[in-house]
Amino acid sequence: MATISKLSNPNPAASLSSSFRPRSSSSLKCFVGFPATAGFNSKLVSSSRSSLVNKIPFKGSLFVRCSVVDGNGSSVKRTTLHDLYEKEGQSPWYDNLCRPVTDLLPLIANGVRGVTSNPAIFQKAISSSNAYNDQFRELVQSGKDIESAYWELVVKDIQDACKLFEPIYDQTDGADGYVSVEVSPRLADDTEGTIEAAKYLHKVVDRPNVYIKIPATAPCVPSIKEVIANGISVNVTLIFSLARYEAVIDAYLDGLEASGLSDLSRVTSVASFFVSRVDTLIDKMLEKIGTPEALDLRGKAAVAQAALAYRLYQKKFCGPRWEALVKKGAKKQRLLWASTSVKNPAYPDTLYVTPLIGPDTVSTMPDQALQAFIDHGTVSRTIDANVSEAEGIYSALEKLGIDWGNVGSQLEDEGVEAFKKSFDSLLDTLQEKANSLKLVSL
Repeated sequence: MATISKLSNPNPAASLSSSFRPRSSSSLKCFVGFPATAGFNSKLVSSSRSSLVNKIPFKGSLFVRCSVVDGNGSSVKRTTLHDLYEKEGQSPWYDNLCRPVTDLLPLIANGVRGVTSNPAIFQKAISSSNAYNDQFRELVQSGKDIESAYWELVVKDIQDACKLFEPIYDQTDGADGYVSVEVSPRLADDTEGTIEAAKYLHKVVDRPNVYIKIPATAPCVPSIKEVIANGISVNVTLIFSLARYEAVIDAYLDGLEASGLSDLSRVTSVASFFVSRVDTLIDKMLEKIGTPEALDLRGKAAVAQAALAYRLYQKKFCGPRWEALVKKGAKKQRLLWASTSVKNPAYPDTLYVTPLIGPDTVSTMPDQALQAFIDHGTVSRTIDANVSEAEGIYSALEKLGIDWGNVGSQLEDEGVEAFKKSFDSLLDTLQEKANSLKLVSL
């Protein structure tokens, strides 16, 4: 089995061609449009009187049309994403990545400030697109094994996306503008393997604004501390419970303290707290219980737990220990709301975005959630608007026999297995492509 350490080191000086480089917001006019379907307005969210000279299709039902104007032209019209960041301090990120990465440019112009990826996202991108074929063919013909070739494809996308978000990273002094890439899901139970994979990914991507994603499994919590201690910024993923979230915060703090760095300002982190999957599982449990009280709690568990996670965040990032780190330039490990798309069509399509708005947080949204929030999302601080209600919901679920620890463990196991399945499926697909290439070359 190939390991990530076998990945050859791409040229760190390689960058996007001039046509791929992001333009300033004053030179890029963007329109975001939605299909005329129920729940969405067909009007353009961002308007301009300039003629359209280019159309960039968006993956999914959202599409973006751009026109280039001179430097004296008016800037892109504000969207709810701009308001989300500027008024409430929450960074909107996009939970998707595929080629061409230039499809991200209109989203950046409309307020997206970072990107997250995972094995499932790359499985879909690579297996359903021909955009990777030329590079893959070259890798196979040069003698690369399948897994090494996979990582080459991924690293190229991550590097190119990092280049697009680098202006945001620079403008915020390293506080935003990150692109996340995850270590192999096969390493979820391997502490040392995860550490080495994170170090190597950080080295080969070689971009200041890359986040190395590490799962919050029990074996990988010590990995988080070690990777942070090595000065590598981390996106901790697959967090489903308050207890595990606290362990993740402690790993971040321990890592900062163990780093020995006098300047901690460039070592940052986000903690990806998953939301919708919590309701998906607990709703099934509540329906099985079947009482009116249980049924009335459907669709409330995830947001309630998230509100309590934010309270824990506020508690942990204050006091003497944290202040000592702040003196060395440390930045808070921001909470990132993940799994924000609504799985139950009976629920509002912004259910896992609108109630979770608060300062120093990130909301990463896939197509569905991003479309909905741009179209009709409202911007106001909501995450700590009613913590007592969140406590009541959390306790009421416990009284009904819902074990939050077991819920977290089950969702973590399912998340790891889903990513492993996507990873293995993609490697199988790439092997089939490689076999067909070899047959053609005979």
